[in-house]
Amino acid sequence: MLHRTLSILVVSTTIFVAFEPAMAGGGGGLPWEAPLEQIQQSITGPVAGAIALAAVAIAGAMLIFGGELNDFARRLVFIVLVAGVLLGAAQIVSLFGASGAAIVALPADAHSA
Repeated sequence: MLHRTLSILVVSTTIFVAFEPAMAGGGGGLPWEAPLEQIQQSITGPVAGAIALAAVAIAGAMLIFGGELNDFARRLVFIVLVAGVLLGAAQIVSLFGASGAAIVALPADAHSA
């Protein structure tokens, strides 16, 4: 049993070491990347921001001035409100000044301050 486990370990290590350069290559150019990037650009663009703003405004107005809404209408308004916030999430994040991860190296004397 130990001999079999050891031989499997040796063979798998040999295969891994032999094909390491092939595994280190970038995985770009997959067929679904372009459509996903296009969808991402569509839902984070200015049209999506306008739709999100209108959806949040209309849903908020319905909740405030809607009067007596049944449970289905109230849930539908909340779904529209959440969808508007999700579509406008990129604009909300950029509103607070965050544009992505910022990794910076601090100088050595900055730690002593």
